[in-house]
Amino acid sequence: MDPDSIQTADDSISPKLIRGVGLGSATALNMIDMIGVGPFITVPLIVSAMGGPQAMLGWILGAGFAMCDGLVWAELGAAMPWSGGSYGYLKEIYGPRSLGRLISFLFIWQLSFSAPLSIASGSIGLAQYAGFFWPGLEHTYAGRNASMQLPFLGALQVSWVVTGGTFVAILICVVAVLLLYRRITTIGRLSKLLWVGVMGTIAWIIFAGLTHFNAAQAFSFPPGAFTLSRNFFNGLGGAMLIAAYDYWGYYNVCFLGDEIKDPGRTIPRALLLSILLVACLYVVMNISILAVVPWQDMVRSGKSNSSLYVVSVFMQRIYGTWAARLVTGLIMWTAFASVFSLMLGYSRVPYAAALDGNYFKAFARVHPKYRFPHVSLLALGLVAAAFCFLRLADVIAALVVIRIMLQFLIQAIGVIVLRIRRPDMPRPFRMWLYPLPALLASLGFLFVLIKRPNPLNEIRYAAVILIVGLVIYLIRAWRSREWPFGQSIPVVLQSASSN
Repeated sequence: MDPDSIQTADDSISPKLIRGVGLGSATALNMIDMIGVGPFITVPLIVSAMGGPQAMLGWILGAGFAMCDGLVWAELGAAMPWSGGSYGYLKEIYGPRSLGRLISFLFIWQLSFSAPLSIASGSIGLAQYAGFFWPGLEHTYAGRNASMQLPFLGALQVSWVVTGGTFVAILICVVAVLLLYRRITTIGRLSKLLWVGVMGTIAWIIFAGLTHFNAAQAFSFPPGAFTLSRNFFNGLGGAMLIAAYDYWGYYNVCFLGDEIKDPGRTIPRALLLSILLVACLYVVMNISILAVVPWQDMVRSGKSNSSLYVVSVFMQRIYGTWAARLVTGLIMWTAFASVFSLMLGYSRVPYAAALDGNYFKAFARVHPKYRFPHVSLLALGLVAAAFCFLRLADVIAALVVIRIMLQFLIQAIGVIVLRIRRPDMPRPFRMWLYPLPALLASLGFLFVLIKRPNPLNEIRYAAVILIVGLVIYLIRAWRSREWPFGQSIPVVLQSASSN
């Protein structure tokens, strides 16, 4: 896109954003977003999915696919360093005056569900670990399973629950919003402080596990663990779905493109560096945990979806109650850091779409003093709080499937489409071994969608979101005489930054 053709909003409505995030802060934000509470609370879920320590395959393969998809994000993010990430990429790939306008709208529409689900998962995970301190938080006050029969799609099932932990999770969403209600340069410094807590927690877990390592227990595979049966591949698909959730966040820096220093170099470096570092930490940390806590205990916790604070149990067995309490507090710190980072990144996406005239105008408003999209931030926090009433396993499954179907697959294929449509487009970073990483990422996403237990339930969620989004877009397009009902004249507002 020709920079000279970019229009900007009136500064009285949308003051320019600040390029205040360097490589260190960008990598820190990515890493705390990726790590969060995921690896600490999903170990029982992923071990349960495969029925033993062979679940490590899920993390290893997940890292490979994360790197492949990371190369997709790196090329697109360096070429189009705008606020909103995928919103701008998809529109530019598929045509800003035609199909790209529809696809980019559908991205924002699905993000209205998947982004709050992601934030809610971190908040629920924090509340689960708080249950180690206060077991009463796991008491269920109310719960219900509901089912709705949909034409052509089948039964759509949803489950909600109210526990003491539900209210803790909602409180976390509120606190994160309050902390983010400030200038971006202050947030960059805060992200580094949170990063120190995250890395310190993981380092202690790894040290404890390696100094008390029991190889016989860590690699005590059940009979037939690697038999290539239908159950094996279904288990692997379920494990990779959870691993995808654990790794996701490496693209967070792309949503802050307008606020990144030297984005053509910083975005690819922050992406790939964070994936490499986190993958190494995950593999070592999870082997260490398996060497201390029997995988049979994890399977029981994973199937019941309760008492998922496996790291607390891990430390209690090694050092005693004091260590369990300390690590629980540190993991709660880590979980909050993830919620903080997720809410920061995702709040910029509806802002970018609203500037472009493809979302509600209120989301384009920037705080007059602190210069950040405050309406978008508040709306995101409110919806995330509502999703805290869902069960963690359901939140993760719905999040991953919706995001794969309505964003990641379209974007992985799109990077190839863009190379064909716009071969002369400036690309500060080019995907290594093009187009192999994009193709491998697509195959990995398809495998996760299909090869897992009961795959249709979450696919139905994504289908409903897609259909409703199409209807909303077509009504809006018909009223404004935009594509496909007339000549779409979008106001391109991809850049609202100061250099």
